Amino acid sequence: MVANKRIDEQLGEGVVSEDHQLRDVFDAIADPTRRRLIHLLAEAEEIPLHELTAQFQMGRTAVSKHLTILKEAGLVLDRKVGRETRFRLNASPLREIQDWVAFYSKFWSTNLLRLNRLLEEEEE
Repeated sequence: MVANKRIDEQLGEGVVSEDHQLRDVFDAIADPTRRRLIHLLAEAEEIPLHELTAQFQMGRTAVSKHLTILKEAGLVLDRKVGRETRFRLNASPLREIQDWVAFYSKFWSTNLLRLNRLLEEEEE
């Protein structure tokens, strides 16, 4: 826990969570390329780096940098198979986003219901 606090102080507030994520999940999915990588990984059990790279108009190094950011957020796991690196999705950190959206979905539903009641009262 103390080590996490030191890392947190070095990298900035909120960057390291209790489950040792080095990057915020919201930050990791903010980029369209990373969202596309997540989508591709969700459709397969495991994908080698060269197959992921073939899906983008960028080089292997750029794709690797995006994958590193996703790994730091805990969204991607990798393993070496010979000289090849294979990647797979770890969707559990996305629960944080789902919970956040669910909270605001409830907020908007409640407020829209109130608005609807007010409009109905005005019509009467």
